[in-house]
Amino acid sequence: MNQKAYNPFDTAKAQFDKVAEMLELDNGTRALLRNTMKEYHFNIPVRMDDGTVTVFRGFRVVHNDARGPAKGGIRFHPQETIDTVRALSMWMTWKCAVVDIPLGGAKGGVICDPHHLSSREQEQICRGWMRQLSRDVGPLQDVPAPDVMTNSQHMLWMLDEYETLRNGRYPGVITGKPVGMGGSLGRTEATGYGVMYTVREALKEMNIRPEDTTASFQGFGNVSQYAIRLYQQMGGTAVAASCWDQNDQRSYTFRKSGGIDMEELMPITDKFGAIDRKKAEKLGYEILDGGEWITQDVDILVPAALENEINAETVTSIKDSVKIIAEGANGPTTIEADKVLHERGIFVIPDFLANAGGVTCSYFEQVQCNMNYYWEKDEVLGKLDTKMTAAFIAVSELAKQKNLYMRDAAYVIAIDRVAQACKNRGWA
Repeated sequence: MNQKAYNPFDTAKAQFDKVAEMLELDNGTRALLRNTMKEYHFNIPVRMDDGTVTVFRGFRVVHNDARGPAKGGIRFHPQETIDTVRALSMWMTWKCAVVDIPLGGAKGGVICDPHHLSSREQEQICRGWMRQLSRDVGPLQDVPAPDVMTNSQHMLWMLDEYETLRNGRYPGVITGKPVGMGGSLGRTEATGYGVMYTVREALKEMNIRPEDTTASFQGFGNVSQYAIRLYQQMGGTAVAASCWDQNDQRSYTFRKSGGIDMEELMPITDKFGAIDRKKAEKLGYEILDGGEWITQDVDILVPAALENEINAETVTSIKDSVKIIAEGANGPTTIEADKVLHERGIFVIPDFLANAGGVTCSYFEQVQCNMNYYWEKDEVLGKLDTKMTAAFIAVSELAKQKNLYMRDAAYVIAIDRVAQACKNRGWA
């Protein structure tokens, strides 16, 4: 991704500006919601395994918390930027609002590459991040969670550091923890499943049976893996999935016309979602360039990795067969590409609706932690299905009533809810 050519915060603000005009928001409300409320920039010095000290740059951004405690993941990524974190925090605000959970939007990150860090070094980064922010996060204030290249172990280290500093037990301060240590059953599946709940509802509206469809997925991390699993349970055929190869510093697409087999691929996939190419070839997979996921002759495309993947250049590669694009990633489509998708009549399930299953289940985890009572997995996933389905139907019905693009309809609902909360509090 070329960060110089693409600024996600500019995209997030442009998306907001369009809907603010549609809602006729006053200038004060626009100024409040167009910018972040709080930002933290800090250094995390870590003594590495070789005895040297490396200083990592960390961030936490709170976009808006009018509707409840701020909520948002923490990314570990070598190309992390403050503008990426700002954009993601804004999208988190809209995401929580569109599924109507009482939380605001935040995001965090550290510029680092876990591929090249030992477990001990990663632990020190986690503890250092929390030491910098222990006074500014909390169960009723700002609740972090895992994101790109962070996991339940990272969250547990952060929780332990917070509880050590606060001299108490506060399991609700962070979500995405291991089950048995305050984590929620169903959290691992939540984002990917949530994507497919919305796809299921979109197919219903189109009178298309899932078993009559094919799909291609960009990314093979947690979101994509569970989205593929549920899609296949629904009867669909996933013909391709791409993943990043750290050794080659490039991505590859793995294709099998009869459908990829998760039971084959998972044993040859590492913890970062990278598939072993040689072993995959022996299993009959065609290995293509990473960008080929978007060129597949399928009914459904699921971008489920990083932002800026469907852009002015790649959008022209999308086949006429594609009926639905379900944005499992945050900000995968640029404004220029979005216009093309709209003109072509492709049904887009926008990111902050499609991938809201993760934050919804994080909210469930937060609730369970705060009351120290945990639900069974079926109950968690049942509640998740109910929330995601209700949110999709509300957005779809508004889109039909007002003749709006799905993304615009979702923004209208989300931004209106946040703007109203700000007005009710006297902020605008």
